[in-house]
Formats: sequence, C-alpha cells, structure tokens
Amino acid sequence: MPGQERAWSSLEESTAQLDLGRGQAALEGFELVQKQIETSRNTVLFMTTIGTTRSSVAYLIEVLVTIARELDDQITGMSPVERATHERAVHRLTAPSAPLPDFSGFHPSFTDGRALPTREGDVRRAYYLAYNDSYCEYVTPNEIEQRVENGEQVVSTTYVTPYPPGFPVLVPGQVFSQQILSFMRSLDTPEIHGYRAECGYRVYLDKALEIAATTRPAPGQDPRDPPGP
Repeated sequence: MPGQERAWSSLEESTAQLDLGRGQAALEGFELVQKQIETSRNTVLFMTTIGTTRSSVAYLIEVLVTIARELDDQITGMSPVERATHERAVHRLTAPSAPLPDFSGFHPSFTDGRALPTREGDVRRAYYLAYNDSYCEYVTPNEIEQRVENGEQVVSTTYVTPYPPGFPVLVPGQVFSQQILSFMRSLDTPEIHGYRAECGYRVYLDKALEIAATTRPAPGQDPRDPPGP
C-alpha cells in the first residue's frame, strides 16, 4: 500500500487520462471498445482514478500488447491488395478531418424581426414547431443541395449531430449552407443524430415558415409570452 501511494504521488494529474490513438492500426475507436464509454473515430480514452490498482493497469497493457501482436501478424500475412486496403484505412483515420462549418444563420421566421442582421434566433420556438408532423418533410442531401444552389432557404427542424465529434452542425431553425452539406458528405462516422440515411434530413415546409413568421414575437417581447395582435 505505501508503494502504491508513492507511485500515485509521483504522477501528474494529466496522466490520469490515457488517450490511445488507433489510427495507425486502421482500427476505429468503436471497433476496439464495443461498449463505448469514451471513444472517438480513431482514439480510445481510458480514465483512471486513485482506486485503479497496479494489476488493473498491468492487465490493460497485456491486452493492448496482445492486440498489437495480432495486428502485426495480420499485416505480415496480407497480400499486396489487402495491404493497400489497409494503408487506405490508416490514411482515412489519420488524415486531418474537415473543420467544422461556420454557423450559417437562422431563418428570418425564427429571428426577432429587427432590421439589423443578427445571428441570434429562437431555437425553442423552432424546436417545438416541429412537433407538428404536417409542417415537416424529409429531404435527401442531393435535393437540399439543389435547392440551396437555386437560392432557396432550407431550414432544419432539429439538431443534427454527428458522433463523433458530438457537436451540433445544425440546430432547429438554422438554414442549410453549401459548407454544411460539404462537411456532412466528408464524414465517415457511424452515427449522426437528427439524420436518417434512408430518408434524409427533416426540414420545414414553406407553410410552416409562413406560420412561424406570423407568430413571431415582437421586438422586446418574451418569446414565451403569447404573440400579440
């Protein structure tokens, strides 16, 4: 016990988080850890505490060494075609990912209606308006891209959040942009909240945006109050 205390006292606080990169092995984080606690597409984050024992760390290292040896054996036995496929997977996981797109802006129906431009919008009103399914439709990415190119404003009804990284790319009431569509196309993440691959994105119909514009709170009015006459 005294030895363990001395060992822990010699560690800096930052070493309690072990970030294991798996890109060079062509293993994605969620492939290495079936029960996802803290993973990304190419890393696994191990969290240790003062209660972590030496045997636990030794077992972790033993498992990682076993995985590394198995990967070495697999790579050694690969054919040229398999090796090329492996190298492409490594490049995909280690190449810098696309930067998050800039915020495009809210549709005017979900702003306060002031003459001056603003990035602020009423996310709450945009979120709850989508509870009415008759105001919404599903549109494929290609169709949205065509609409945007034609100058139309396509508006998201919900949060669209790729995981990882787990950061919303779209929020309720926000308009699509070419930059957002390009970023979404570049992703290879297995999970995107707010997007259905078989249907597309859930967006507002024009009639919903017209209704939202007519019920928009007056400047200075609390959005939670009923709209005035």
